[in-house]
Order: sequence, then structure tokens, then C-alpha cells
Amino acid sequence: MSFPWQSAIEIREQVQTGAVSAVDVARAHLDRAETLNPTLACFLTIDHEGALAAAAQVDRAQKAGETLGPLAGVPVAVKDNLCTRGVRTTCASKILGDYIPPYDAHVVEALRASGAVILGKTNLDEFAMGSSNENSAFGNVANPWALDRAPGGSSGGSACATAAGIVPIALGSDTGGSVRQPAAFCGITAIKPTYGRVSRYGLVAFASSLDQVGPMARSVREAAALLEIVAGHDRRDATSADREVGTYRAACDRGVKGLRVGVVRDLVDGLQDDDVRRAAQASLAALEKEGATLVDVALPHAKHAVSVYYLIATAEASSNLARFDGIRYGLRVPGQDLTETYTNTRARGFGPEVRRRIMLGTYALSAGYYDAFYLKAQRVRTLIRRDYDTAFEQCDVVCTPTTPTPAFALGEKTDDPLEMYLADIFTLPPSLAGLPAISTPCGKSSNGLPIGLQLVAPPFEEERLCSVAQAVEDACGLVGERPPAIG
Repeated sequence: MSFPWQSAIEIREQVQTGAVSAVDVARAHLDRAETLNPTLACFLTIDHEGALAAAAQVDRAQKAGETLGPLAGVPVAVKDNLCTRGVRTTCASKILGDYIPPYDAHVVEALRASGAVILGKTNLDEFAMGSSNENSAFGNVANPWALDRAPGGSSGGSACATAAGIVPIALGSDTGGSVRQPAAFCGITAIKPTYGRVSRYGLVAFASSLDQVGPMARSVREAAALLEIVAGHDRRDATSADREVGTYRAACDRGVKGLRVGVVRDLVDGLQDDDVRRAAQASLAALEKEGATLVDVALPHAKHAVSVYYLIATAEASSNLARFDGIRYGLRVPGQDLTETYTNTRARGFGPEVRRRIMLGTYALSAGYYDAFYLKAQRVRTLIRRDYDTAFEQCDVVCTPTTPTPAFALGEKTDDPLEMYLADIFTLPPSLAGLPAISTPCGKSSNGLPIGLQLVAPPFEEERLCSVAQAVEDACGLVGERPPAIG
């Protein structure tokens, strides 16, 4: 039985019936992690002891006839900016290289309560700042479809581990596209929930008005099932929405007949990459064939999203990262002058991209520039949200490609930060508007690289996203394909 390529749903059913033991499932996935991680660098920590202990607990419950959780025995990977009690949480930064949290993030608590087996913590761009997973202090992550290509960022480790068959499902975080873009590059599905749908408690903050934890999986159904586990109100997060959790997995069976799909024609037809344009157009045609109606919509302020995002996100980052000063967190040397500690911590602890964003954000918030930059960016952010409100008067979901190109080569954009930032041009607008979005595979490039389609819905309409994404998945037939680079 090929455990590493079974779905989360299949694994849970087999553990429930006793056909397999959770410990055997965990060992098989741990072995694959150990085998592939030297090549892919997708894990920063592999928690053998914790994973096997959790799996053994599931087996004991199964033998005792207890009711098992919805993810009982299912191996899961967790991005290393989510706090895990007793397990190192580094944010891929030297400044937190030895940090062991005394508590679990809300979503980690939910995973444990569901019976999931957490294999370890995945690599990322440092403090979730990046679009290629090349900003980690502990090495680049490789794309399992082509080892010389970027896996996307910042949740590249979680995307890579899922695509490579190390885990069937994983958690990432999405600030401006950080689960959707790597999902597109690695050929999997990822959901950025509505802002407030999933608690941020225990997620190390990058940009507090944008950050959201999101599920990543090899199929829409698995991503939907994981979202049902982690979604819900949490009083420890003041931004957490007190709304009923949807039946996201069941929504996958509803189809798209009668739904109106909004198409941003200037974004789709104007794509320079022929492969991405053709894949997006083919997906739209498939949705129409299944009974959806295509409606042209406009997002006139979306062209400003990159500028707006990199003002707001860096401003919030400069504030959030002030805590890493060598006193509360960081690289303090006993007996060292506190001013020297602060300076040395920042110089030795943060990588160049994090320092760049702190400087940009501090500048945008400084006296004389706040109104000109940060306040103006917030006003345009409101206009972007209003554009979506207008679009949703005409349609049920808005469709664009997830990324303007398939996965680019490692090192291709590292010397040009602006070019790197533009890789998120399609994922930034829904993030700024606080809307739910999903990326699901919709085709391949001429050289065999995955291409993703992004769907955006009104607030708290994740069920609708799952319905449409499932239709795309069924039409494209890409689920179950294994990346050729890792076997």
C-alpha cells in the first residue's frame, strides 16, 4: 500500500476501520520526509518523536472503540511561523533559530484535537516575506516538478511537501498570496480564507491586517476538509469572526450550474505567457460547459495592488518585528549593552529581504510621509474592495490566473525585488480586500510545469469557492499526477 500518495480522506477511513495503523502511516511518511528533504529542503524540523506519539495515541483510541477525530492518523505539515508547543519555531530566521514556544497556535490545537499527526515544520521565506522561498536563513526550497525552479513563497515548504507526497495536507499562511502562489507553482490546491475566518492566534505576525492561515492539499476536497477543521471563532484573536463554519467538503458536490463566473478580460486575455492564458481560457470554457455563465467584470484599481500592498504590508511589518530586539526575542549576549544588543540583533538576525521591508515600512510611517504614502495606500485599498463589491453584483465568483507565469527559475528574480513582487500581481487584490480565494491546478506549461487558476468570492463564501474549484479540478483531471523530479 503506497501510503505517501494516499489522500487524507483515504488514510482517515483506513485508520478508522483498523485496516492500517496510524503508526505505520506515520513511519511511511517520516521515511519519505527523511529521504526527500536533503534534496527539497522543505522541512526545517522533522518531529519523529512527536509524530509517532500522536499516531500511537490514535491507534490506542481506535482499539478502544473510541470515536476518532476527522483527521485521525493523517500526516500533516505545518509552516514554521505557526507556534508549536515544545517544537522549535524559527520563521526561517536566525533571530528565532532556537525558539521553542510554550503554547500551540489555534490551528495547531485544532489539528491535534482532530487526531492529525504533525510530522514537522516546513521551510518558508523568512518571516513569510517572499515569493520564491529563497529568503530562508536555512536554505532554498526546490520545486518537486523541476528542482531548478522556485516552489513559490512564502509557504513554499508546505507546498513542496504536499506536492512531493510527503504529506497529503499542510498548513501555510497567506499575506499577499503565500499559499496560492506556491500552490500554483507546485500543482496543488490552496485556500486563503476570508480575513477573520481562521484564528491568527499563534501565527507569528507579518502584516496583521492581511495575514491568514490557509489549507494546502493535493485536491480540493482535502483542502476543504482541512478548512473545516481550522476555521471557527477564537476569542483569543480579536479579528476572529464569530460565524458558523461552512460545510466546505459537501460543497464540492454542488456543481456550477447557474453560477455566474466573472472574468477580468484584460487580465486573462492580456497575459504575455501563452501557456497561462490558454490554460485559463480552457478552464473558463470547461466551467461554461458545466452550466456556469461567464460574465465580464472589471477591477479598475487592481493595477495599483502591488504598490498598495508593499506600503501597507511593510508598514505593519516594521511595527510587528520591533519585538525582535534581543531583549524580548532575539540574539541577546549576557552583559552586553542593550543598545549594542538591539543593533547586533537586527544586523545579524534578519536577512536582507526582511531588513529591506522594515526600512520601507518605517519610511512610509515616518513624519511627513504617513499621509503621502501609508494613508493614501489605505484609501486605494478601500477602492479595490469596492471594485470587488461592484463585480459581485454581476457574478458569484471572480476568476483570474493565480500567477502571470509558471514557476520561474531559482535565482531568476533575486536581484530584482520589484520583478519578484510582480509575481503576486493577481493574488494581492483579494488579500487587500480581505476576500476568500482559492488556487487550483488548471493545466500545464509547454515544459510540463503546473499552472493555477484563482477564484475569488464574497466574504465567507468559501463553500462557493469549493464548488467551482471542484468543477475545475474535475475538468482538468490533474489530481494524482506525481512530480517527475522526485519519483
